Amino acid sequence: MPAAITEQIVHGLEIVKEVEIAAPIDVVFETILEQMGPENEREPGVPMPMKLEAWPGGRWFRDLGNGSGHFWGHVQAIKPPSLLEICGPLFMSYPAVSNVQYRLAEENGITRLKFVHRAMGQISHDAKLMNDWGYIEGGWGDLLTRIETAAGRRNKSKGDRNGQA
Repeated sequence: MPAAITEQIVHGLEIVKEVEIAAPIDVVFETILEQMGPENEREPGVPMPMKLEAWPGGRWFRDLGNGSGHFWGHVQAIKPPSLLEICGPLFMSYPAVSNVQYRLAEENGITRLKFVHRAMGQISHDAKLMNDWGYIEGGWGDLLTRIETAAGRRNKSKGDRNGQA
């Protein structure tokens, strides 16, 4: 019996978000690694810890134990504390590739975080219909909010330990 051949459409997406965080750049960078790794959440309040090997070629994955898990990507570029770039399928379980960038710059104690997620592939029609990428964008928005909140807490705690108000 001959193989079935069907034509597939390749979709693309781009999500760009910028956030200003009241914390030094090194605090924000460490918070990104923490929130993408052990403090990651599937949705607010629902833990989904991940492993992020913070070096070029390092993996970003969910370890479920006993050799089980889900590979999300590799560290394509890392330049602490100003850049983290991940490439891979991320959460997509179909032929797709993503590039995620966190670019940071600090001015006067405020860190500007520019987040970009670009992807292309046979992205499922159901995923695309979810508020025209709103589901994916919302997930990244939740992560950026957690980074902003945790970096602020971490910065305040650091200031308290150093005798600052």
